[in-house]
Amino acid sequence: MVDKPVPLKDARLLDVKLGQLPAWMAARDYSPNGMVKAVHRGYVSFHNKYIGVKKGGLTGLAMVLTGYVLISYMASYKHLKHDRWRKYH
Repeated sequence: MVDKPVPLKDARLLDVKLGQLPAWMAARDYSPNGMVKAVHRGYVSFHNKYIGVKKGGLTGLAMVLTGYVLISYMASYKHLKHDRWRKYH
């Protein structure tokens, strides 16, 4: 059985050939509502792959926690940089 071809606007990025990339980018929805839908699709995909699995572990939660720690460290780095121990001489 041969799969039916998927319209370019519904194709995933990994399924798009390099020559089709400009047309695929032009078919995207760049409105605020489209961006919210894209973020929601990404969240649902992440949740289905790492969090809501039948035989899951702590991988998804560890990734979210690690991302939170890194982003929080980057946000407060300027403040933390001034609290380092310095030699006074």
